Amino acid sequence: MTKIRMAQYGTGHGHASGKWLAMKKSDQVELAGIFEPDSDKRKVAEGKAPYDGAHWFESASQVLDDPSIAAVASEGRNQESLDQTEALVVAGKHVWYDKPAGDNWAQWKRVVRKAEEQHLLVQLGYMFRYHQGFSQITEWARSGFLGEIFSVRAHMSTSLSEAARKIISVHQGGILYDLGGHMLDQVVWMLGRPRKVSAFLRNDSGKIPEFKDNTLGVFEFERAMAFIDIAAMETPPMARRFEVYGSLGSAILVEPFEPGRVMRLCLNEAKQGFQKGEQTLHVPPQDRQVLYERELESFLAAIAGKQAPDRPYAHELLVQETLLRATGGIAV
Repeated sequence: MTKIRMAQYGTGHGHASGKWLAMKKSDQVELAGIFEPDSDKRKVAEGKAPYDGAHWFESASQVLDDPSIAAVASEGRNQESLDQTEALVVAGKHVWYDKPAGDNWAQWKRVVRKAEEQHLLVQLGYMFRYHQGFSQITEWARSGFLGEIFSVRAHMSTSLSEAARKIISVHQGGILYDLGGHMLDQVVWMLGRPRKVSAFLRNDSGKIPEFKDNTLGVFEFERAMAFIDIAAMETPPMARRFEVYGSLGSAILVEPFEPGRVMRLCLNEAKQGFQKGEQTLHVPPQDRQVLYERELESFLAAIAGKQAPDRPYAHELLVQETLLRATGGIAV
């Protein structure tokens, strides 16, 4: 099997080390190395697991100008990564791009347009696409198995240090900007573009006042509503939960959806091997690293032409547009 030569640009994203480890473990990847433009971040990461043994590039050009590097994991902090991803696309690289896709809507549309023109893949790092529980629920929703979907509720809170809050506070949507894309990736895949978006972006802890730490997004569709609530100060372990309600039944990925071991299904009639009424389904536990590895497998298969990308560019654009509508980046 011919390996795909990959590099990583940046280490600041919260998923960066996991993505490096996924590439390091893959028998389909030849790892070229890492470029970290911030010398302080490089000192923190260099020589430590999982970066032990890694080659570190001294300049961005060593990645951008190397034709043997076909694809790059874009893993800078969210305020850095859109510029880095644009540079990679302009250089002709496929990009495994960790979410979300920046604050500049016009720039993200330009990056996608350039990638399409060059027949490049830019795949966003929404790992729950590869979670069996989420995949099953969205398939049920899109196929009509649950009837007409009228409500989706998602809770994805976290617990952040003041240092982490300070970093994310540069984004006006705060914690909703940072994590909301994961849930919107599921919601708009099921329901399309919301007709109206409203958001409540509050600071209720009093810590880092400019950081929005208690947030709610409300997304209105023609015949449905979705509610996404995310806070930054939930006591661990977090009770993350995902719920979909339709006219013929409901499906709930019961907290916590990482690793997501239990799903509640309720149907108005027996069908497809499931009974009428409530039943509990067991989902194989899947930790975050497994999801990263599935992401990478899909990315590599699409680059190699073995499959179509799991999400079209229209979807990647819609997720980011909806997130920015909710967090104030573009007009609602």
